[in-house]
Amino acid sequence: MKAEGERQKAKSRNQNQKSKFKNRKLRVLSLAVVVFLLWGVGCGYHFSGRGEGFPKEVRTIFVEPFVNRSRDVVIERAMTSALRSEFHRQGQLRVVDRVDQADAILSGVVRSFDSRVVGVNREDEVLQFEMALVVDTTLRRRTPDEVLWRTRGTKLTEVHSGSRAAVVTTSSDFKTGTLNASDLRPEQASPFTDVQLTETLSREAKERLVERFARELHQRLMEMF
Repeated sequence: MKAEGERQKAKSRNQNQKSKFKNRKLRVLSLAVVVFLLWGVGCGYHFSGRGEGFPKEVRTIFVEPFVNRSRDVVIERAMTSALRSEFHRQGQLRVVDRVDQADAILSGVVRSFDSRVVGVNREDEVLQFEMALVVDTTLRRRTPDEVLWRTRGTKLTEVHSGSRAAVVTTSSDFKTGTLNASDLRPEQASPFTDVQLTETLSREAKERLVERFARELHQRLMEMF
């Protein structure tokens, strides 16, 4: 009887230890989740998804080629392609290749795409350009045909360097671009002429602007903002 009692006590102690260990693991896990969420808020991170106002029955989308009213003859192709890629990447909606497969249709008009000088030095050498993109976009349900969301005159800008001396090689834009520091040497020692360098900087700025447009439009659309 005494041995049986000792076994019961030992069994009870083991169960209590397991219970305490399990509770401790749950507390640690809960604390980790809270820390992660607080870190996400502090870093500006957010979980992407559909907003409350986005129609739940819309699961597929067709991106129409944008209408181009700007002076840039290819900007609409880049924007249409960037939007399709962004929807593919985010995955909340499935991009389809035919209108009759879509629950909703996204269309847009490029109202303008311009570049202007925003910085010069004392010798009137251009230091910075600013690109400005103005777009109208509409999301409409295919059946029945009705407008679900619309923006007018959405404007995005991107500033880029206009000369070798104005390029900041430590910036994130430069580091993710196609140029390197040796390309910025004086013209006679560089593989790029001044004109070629300016064209390359302009092209990279245009690509960044189009990609940012796709990201921001996707976010606004999904949140119906």
